[in-house]
Amino acid sequence: MKKLLVPTDFSEQAENALKVAAQLAKKYDCEIYLLHILEIPLQEVDPMSSYSSLPEAVFFMKLAHQKFEKLKSKDYLEGLTVHETVDFHEIFKGVFHVSKKHNIDLIVMGSNGVSGLREMLIGSNTEKVVRTSETPVLVVKNEHKDFKVNDFVFASDFKDESKKTYEKAINFAQTLGSKMHLLMVNTPTKFITTGEAKERIESFAKSFNFSNYSVNIYNDISIEKGVMNFSKSIHADLIGMSTHGRQGISHFFNGSISEDLVNHAKRPVITFKI
Repeated sequence: MKKLLVPTDFSEQAENALKVAAQLAKKYDCEIYLLHILEIPLQEVDPMSSYSSLPEAVFFMKLAHQKFEKLKSKDYLEGLTVHETVDFHEIFKGVFHVSKKHNIDLIVMGSNGVSGLREMLIGSNTEKVVRTSETPVLVVKNEHKDFKVNDFVFASDFKDESKKTYEKAINFAQTLGSKMHLLMVNTPTKFITTGEAKERIESFAKSFNFSNYSVNIYNDISIEKGVMNFSKSIHADLIGMSTHGRQGISHFFNGSISEDLVNHAKRPVITFKI
């Protein structure tokens, strides 16, 4: 883990994410890439010109640079290598582009969550990044003066398709020195016996050379509530899940547990795309 991407709109939530990224950067000798997206309406762009030639774009780029300079002067960034980028895309496309260009290892984002009709209709920018990013995404909502991950809950159905994401989660846990709590949530509509669940998790875990974990089965009315309630019960520092990257009508009807957790969980959440 050497390159961290922190998208920012210069809000309090974005700065909470930057503070966590700064702690990781100092501990693991990482560079930070700060990204601000200017979303210019397409109808305002002359097909023969570029985004950067628009008077509005020039103004907002200068404004962003001023805000970057103020942000980079913060004490918690002292001694760190911080790059700044202003891009012209939808946010999730901009994050994807910068991640590929700079070979980013981890995206750290702030979120205040959304709920109700707003969530159903447009979701949040963080949710869109979680849904589409090939790079692991760490979502932070609150300020963490000392970001430590001693207890890391990895929730899954522990089927073969999750093995690649679990391997990424193991690498992250080993980097941070975390104990992983492997969690399967039993719900009324997707119920299997405790014996079957334990056998599946243990068989899954044996495929990897990693022993610092516990096996847990938790019963609740939904997977989302089960993950949050179990994490609360053990005072977990971080929740990890896979995301399928569903989009369009499939996402609307089926939803995504990882995206719901990003919106609703109070604890930091890290997602790994299958």
